[in-house]
Amino acid sequence: AAGTLYTYPENWRAFKAQIAAQYSGARLKVASSAPAFTFGQTNRTPAFLNNFPLGKVPAFQGDDGFCLFESNAIAHYLSNEALRGSSPQAQSQVLQWVSFVDAEIIPPASAWVFPTLGIMQFNKQATEQAKEEVKKVLSVLNHHLNTRTFLVGERVSLADISVACSMIWLYKQVLEPSFRQPFPNVTRWFQTCVNQPQFKTVLGEVKLCDKMAQFDPKKFSDMQPKKDGLSKKDTPPKKEKAGKEGGKPQEKKKKEEKEAAPAEEEMDECEAALASEPKTKDPFAHLPKSAFVMDEFKRKYSNEDTLTVAVPHFWEHFDKEGYSIWYGEYKYPEELTMTFMSCNLIMGMFQRLDKLRKNGFASVILFGGNNDSSISGIWIFRGQDLAFTLSDDWQIDYESYAWRKLDPDSNETKTMVKEYFAWEGEFKHVGKPFNQGKCFK
Repeated sequence: AAGTLYTYPENWRAFKAQIAAQYSGARLKVASSAPAFTFGQTNRTPAFLNNFPLGKVPAFQGDDGFCLFESNAIAHYLSNEALRGSSPQAQSQVLQWVSFVDAEIIPPASAWVFPTLGIMQFNKQATEQAKEEVKKVLSVLNHHLNTRTFLVGERVSLADISVACSMIWLYKQVLEPSFRQPFPNVTRWFQTCVNQPQFKTVLGEVKLCDKMAQFDPKKFSDMQPKKDGLSKKDTPPKKEKAGKEGGKPQEKKKKEEKEAAPAEEEMDECEAALASEPKTKDPFAHLPKSAFVMDEFKRKYSNEDTLTVAVPHFWEHFDKEGYSIWYGEYKYPEELTMTFMSCNLIMGMFQRLDKLRKNGFASVILFGGNNDSSISGIWIFRGQDLAFTLSDDWQIDYESYAWRKLDPDSNETKTMVKEYFAWEGEFKHVGKPFNQGKCFK
């Protein structure tokens, strides 16, 4: 195989394809920076969308014109027989672990790691739940690797590549020595993988964290888009006024810039992607100001008890003239098969709506199990109309949902808000059993 992989820098999903190519000998060119590729611009051009309709990366185009999207498919295509599995049994086991990544590792890893990187608001309840889910994942892997060097067979396979890449940020950010101590087989296996020459060519040195990273409110605040379209870190610094001590303000400025530099180098792939998005006009600029402060509610929701603090705060401060409440239900439940695929469907929508988070909030739940499930949620938007229509970037998913505007004064709305915010209740309007493990906010 030979072709070009389009991505943004430090995209762990793209690492899978790059490492697979190192093992198989596939001739792979990586386009991750200008002029070859600029995330947020190149992937929105008609030419790119003609080959990759979703505009997502990583995306692969072969020298023969063959196109693929979705990282697992690309990595599989660029692999050889040894990586894919040399027997039907081995191939199935490889697929098992690749699916395990999407279903079991990525959701809790994202919920735990992303707040420490400043790209997601901290939610104590979600983080603690994520830690427990990561422990379960590590326990499964530790037991499996007790008598094995690699996940499938006696050599590196696509299973090892996929699982190891999905755990890079866990090991770099939060799996401190005391947390990983009960799982020595996993750490041994991980270090064996990332120190293979084919891994190191792509990843470089992977240093395991010494101390669990924590959420930094200032870093998170600096990452948020401002009214002028710039985040705090993009805003030009104010000029220092010269005082009696002459050049000291300038020296202080240089010192601050020097201290800030490492943060730029440590941006993860999502952070880099958000930072590279082209700046656009605020879609809500035409609406009057509201007394309801969304960020204040989110802080209550993330850091304090949902039922006793966050929900009462919401109703005490909610501005029904400036904001509206909507119920959204996925229109095609018969198409929902495996729960991990449904989770990816929800998470993909949330990721594409990232710039809406300053003026919106949602709690979406997957009810039921494999081949018998439904998706629904409560959405809060600034204004009285569906916010998706305000930006072309927000319209990819919303037409797949049936939307109903709720009356904020009705008892039905108050019950639904309480249940969806707390992830618990009778959910009388839903015909599927409640699966608390598959909730997204």
